[in-house]
Amino acid sequence: MFLFLNMGHRMLVLLLLLLSRNGMCQEEVCSKSVVNSCTDCIRSGPYCAWCQQLNFTKAGEQESVRCDTQVKLMERGCKKEEIISPVNDFTIIKEDPLSESFNNQEPVQMSPQKINLKLRPGLSKTFRISFRRVEGYPVDLYYLMDLSNSMKDDLENVKGLGKDLFAALKEITEHAQIGFGAFVDKTVLPYTNTNKEKLQRPCDESDLYCQAAFGYRHVLSMTAREDEFKRKVSEQFISGNLDSPEGSLDAMMQAAVCGDKIGWRNSSTRLIVLTTDAGFHMAGDGKLAGILEPNDQQCHVENNLYTKSNEMDYPSVGQLATELEKNNIQPIFAVTKNVEDVYKELSKMIPKSEVGVLSSDSKNVVQLIRTAYDSLSSKVTVTHDSLPDNVRVVYTPICTHAGPVGDRNGVCDKVHVGQIISFDITVTADSCMEDKSFTIRPLGIKDKLTVTLSTNCECQCNDPNDKTHQLCTNRGSIVCGICSCQEGFIGQNCECDIGKRDQHSLRASCQRNNGTECEGRGDCVCGRCQCHSTNQGSRYHGEFCECDDEHCENYQNKLCGGNGKCNCGICECNPPYEGSACQCKSSKDGCQTADNTVCNGRGRCICNRCECKEGYQRPQCLLCLGCPDPCQTKLNCIECLGFGSGLCMDCKNITHRLVDNFAISGKECQQKDSEGCWIKFKLNQLVGEDRYEAEILKERDCPEPPSVIPIIAGSIAGVAVIGILLLMLIKLLIHMKDLKEFRKFENEKKKSKWAEVRLFMRMSFFIIKNKIETMKTQPA
Repeated sequence: MFLFLNMGHRMLVLLLLLLSRNGMCQEEVCSKSVVNSCTDCIRSGPYCAWCQQLNFTKAGEQESVRCDTQVKLMERGCKKEEIISPVNDFTIIKEDPLSESFNNQEPVQMSPQKINLKLRPGLSKTFRISFRRVEGYPVDLYYLMDLSNSMKDDLENVKGLGKDLFAALKEITEHAQIGFGAFVDKTVLPYTNTNKEKLQRPCDESDLYCQAAFGYRHVLSMTAREDEFKRKVSEQFISGNLDSPEGSLDAMMQAAVCGDKIGWRNSSTRLIVLTTDAGFHMAGDGKLAGILEPNDQQCHVENNLYTKSNEMDYPSVGQLATELEKNNIQPIFAVTKNVEDVYKELSKMIPKSEVGVLSSDSKNVVQLIRTAYDSLSSKVTVTHDSLPDNVRVVYTPICTHAGPVGDRNGVCDKVHVGQIISFDITVTADSCMEDKSFTIRPLGIKDKLTVTLSTNCECQCNDPNDKTHQLCTNRGSIVCGICSCQEGFIGQNCECDIGKRDQHSLRASCQRNNGTECEGRGDCVCGRCQCHSTNQGSRYHGEFCECDDEHCENYQNKLCGGNGKCNCGICECNPPYEGSACQCKSSKDGCQTADNTVCNGRGRCICNRCECKEGYQRPQCLLCLGCPDPCQTKLNCIECLGFGSGLCMDCKNITHRLVDNFAISGKECQQKDSEGCWIKFKLNQLVGEDRYEAEILKERDCPEPPSVIPIIAGSIAGVAVIGILLLMLIKLLIHMKDLKEFRKFENEKKKSKWAEVRLFMRMSFFIIKNKIETMKTQPA
């Protein structure tokens, strides 16, 4: 019995979930804000409808009541045929049938191919697309091989793989082609030895056959000829470089974007098989060689060589993933065990890619390719390109091995050839737009669905053709059920003639603080607000219709607790109730203090609880943590009242007495007064906000005045000593200068005496010489 009840409960839960998923349990709600027209209504929400029925609104009732859900409008008396509510429109423009097999024509694997959607903002539309894998669909396989020195043994095995590769592809399709390319790395330091001899022969000396260093070389375009593949691959030899990572991403980028050189066919499954035993360089690594120009994702293959290898940085993983997806190419990474984890992480960032582990000599590469192809082709992933702003897409796969519902893609796995699968695609536009397009397509396959999206944001009303209508006092026409007044007339029925008055200033008188006219709750009629009715039937009121009696605080789910009435957003309580929501009876028991006061005179007792003034703390407003220190704020009054000095201002709220010892238990203060004396006093705060009693010690602690005579004598003595020292210093300087001049004079004097001696000696010499000559001339 319990088992049957449990199963029944589970079935009920499952049924509710299904109903909820299909929207059957979703309540239609119109969340309108400011609505002045049918267009405003339609844009307010996906379930908002507009009643264009004449005389639908009562006198003074706001026109926004015309905007609501269809059910509520009909309940208010609007006829169904008078309700304007645009719906989604879905049109299939192109729907070619799915192909069963490939017959040398463009096969169709996804249908439809082109649709038009016209949606209401916020209202989703779900449509279905179908997919079938075509039997015998062509395959283009580009074998991209690492020819660095460590792949020497693998190259020899690959030279003999042509027959096996073609045989494996023939099992898949009769329309198979194979191409071949090779890569090493950029031929600059630090990736490759740039010695001239090493560039020409980068291999070991023991290698008889070695080709010059290169980045990427396209060897063979797509061909169905086994002998041509074998001949071209047999002409390849090993090369070499310095570091371990290779230029794999450079080579894959060129193979992806150089479609005309590679020979990719328009209708084919495109595969790149990358075989390597090393990691890869990526964007930013080029800086090591001074290569700063980013990869431009363009084809630069001339004479089968990548010419921009040494001028352009490696591509980023994101750039490569974008180009592979754009060109419907699915990579298969056939790598050795040592780098398996690296390429598995890379595969996570590149949609529709697989990783397989090569044996040490690459003998298992054919089986690896076959396994990877089966995995890729049997997994159908449908996704979209960039979406227009405010557009959402959700994919719901309908197949045996369906992936989860998601907003990025839909996945069906283990899809067999010829099997038809479907995807439900839900599109939602959250804003108004015109003729925006996006595409939906399966990854790795050329087929696509083009979705052209517009929105239905305008009302198509059946308005009378009359330029003037009786309902509008013959001063205006009918637009979606409401009056559009002629110039010079305003009002719900164009009844107000503004004459020569400025309409702008007339309407400004209906605005509070330059805000919304009549707060959006009434009509400005001849410069005065005519307030509308509320949704509950009462009316807005106030000069600017700013008040209503429905939005006061609730208590126990009752307006004003059921103990008062709401007036302009404030509860007016019936005796003996009080509180913001009239939620309690008047009582002051919880607010009474020990001295029989209420909240110590520093707050109000509301709902038997103290509502303290700012700064004071509950429960009884005794302490004020944020207030200034009274020891400082009351110092002037204490000095004035106790000692008759200082400033006496606003001291009437302080009662004081001079004491020898303190008797009260208030706060003890010690402050310095205006005369420099220390005053000790105690303050006790009385009932009220600024009332104190004070006890002041009679004796002040005043420092002794300084002795004038010693200070003067000391000052004079100090000045005298300083003066004497200055005189002595000046005398010393003068003496040193005189001594220096005297020594200079003595030196000059000595020099003058020596000059006199020299002169005397010279004169004596001439005298003696003259005498000798005279003696010689006289006769003996």
